[in-house]
Amino acid sequence: MGKKILLVDDDTDTCSNLKTVLTSKGYDVTEAHSGAEALKKVSAVKPDLIILDIMMETDTAGFEFAYQIRNSRPMSKYKEVKNTPIIMLTAINQVTNSRFSLDDSENFLPGVNDFLTKPVNLDALLEKVSKHT
Repeated sequence: MGKKILLVDDDTDTCSNLKTVLTSKGYDVTEAHSGAEALKKVSAVKPDLIILDIMMETDTAGFEFAYQIRNSRPMSKYKEVKNTPIIMLTAINQVTNSRFSLDDSENFLPGVNDFLTKPVNLDALLEKVSKHT
C-alpha cells in the first residue's frame, strides 16, 4: 500500500482530479470536503501527508483545521497526527489579494510545510508531495 494522503477541498472536481493523479502515482488518497469532515477523518486515516484548501465552509476553515491538529496540548485528540506534513493548496491569494509566504519572517501559517496556489501545477504538486512523503 502506498503512502496515505488526506486531500481536503470543498471543490469536488479538484478533489477528483487530484485523487486520480495521486492514485496513479501509487498514493492512497482519502477525500474530505470540509474542515469539519477532515477533523473527523484525520485521526482514523493517520495520513502521511495532508493537502489542504483554506477557504471551504468558512473563509478560514483550512487554517482552523491546521491549528486544531497542530495543537500542542498533551490531551489533544490529534496528537498522533500533530506532525503530519501539510501542503496548503488554495486560491485565497486570488480572492483576497493577500500574499502568503513560507518565509519565516512573515509566516503566520499554522505549521504549514508548503504552499501552492490554484490552479495547481501538477508537476510542482507531485514534487512537493514526493518531498514530504
